[in-house]
Amino acid sequence: MWCDPAFAPVADAFGETDGEGGGAALAVYANGRVVVDLWQGTADPDGVRRWERDTVVNVFSASKGVLATLAHLYVQRGLLDLDAPVSRYWPGFATGTTLADLLAHRSGLPAVRRELPPGSLFDWDVMTAALAAESPWWTPGERHGYHAVTFGWLVGEVLRRVGGRPVRDLVRDELGVPGLWIGLPAAEAARAAHLGPPRAGDAPPAALTKAMSEPGSITMLAFCNPAEQLTPGLANTARWRAAEIPASNGHATARALATLYGRLVSGTLLAPDVLGRAVAPRSEGHDEVLRAQTRFALGYMLPCEIRPFAPNPRAFGHTGSGGALAFADPDAGIALAYTPSRFVVSAAGPDPRWEPMVAALYACL
Repeated sequence: MWCDPAFAPVADAFGETDGEGGGAALAVYANGRVVVDLWQGTADPDGVRRWERDTVVNVFSASKGVLATLAHLYVQRGLLDLDAPVSRYWPGFATGTTLADLLAHRSGLPAVRRELPPGSLFDWDVMTAALAAESPWWTPGERHGYHAVTFGWLVGEVLRRVGGRPVRDLVRDELGVPGLWIGLPAAEAARAAHLGPPRAGDAPPAALTKAMSEPGSITMLAFCNPAEQLTPGLANTARWRAAEIPASNGHATARALATLYGRLVSGTLLAPDVLGRAVAPRSEGHDEVLRAQTRFALGYMLPCEIRPFAPNPRAFGHTGSGGALAFADPDAGIALAYTPSRFVVSAAGPDPRWEPMVAALYACL
């Protein structure tokens, strides 16, 4: 483990999050190098296996930032045009929308209306075919709504067709960040941390809960179709870990995510003009799916009412269900990643574990 003495308050804040079961890791990138690389707690349900340097954890929607980075790398190489219709890369895609709209959650395809058959969650071809044929829930580009799971198949299929290989291989080879996977290889399965259940009394925002209880609503279908998404303990199964579900089953160490975002703020991965366009606000205001105020750039979440993960509105990154967080601040030249195994289901606002760590980091700058 390592912590630059100048960032000791960050380590102290991280240490104070221990004590409620499970484990976590924290990594911070600043001034062109990793200045915090810490881990603590246990990685198995019995509290016996200690969290180690190479322990990985499912980071859920923090995976979306990884996929977005790959998309912008292809934009930089001239392989993708953000303003081009998706059908240019994906013949047969019925919705008249652009790649930029896919990335900014503006395509109107956060859910499939018809009930999908069992096994669909794990079948790439079934999901991409269903989305290619789906009618948008709103006119593409006019509104936005969080594409919680469909984001991965929509953006991923474009990347697959352009890159000529499965997304898991593109992430591994094109981004080249050790400890970062979309779908965990069987050879790495023993490194995975077990995800603990939410604390008693934790609950999602009331508006989201209400929307999910409305049969046939866009919110209910976004999170409940395919129905396998509701399987208790799904994220701890071998099938989930090994699958290719790019919006939500990325597995990573905190060090890997901090390295990825650190490369973005240092300019070693994307040119300044490419990054500038990628992280500029594209969707702000009422979210048709989450029923809250959200902000998104092109694939990256921006600090917002529902997830104020950084004090600078120009910060960009992505949160993940249960508490995962990875973001960069281009003005401060920093990147932070936090990967916990114990779920905290928080209402609108920051995860209570983030606040002291993020506050300590900015105080050290």
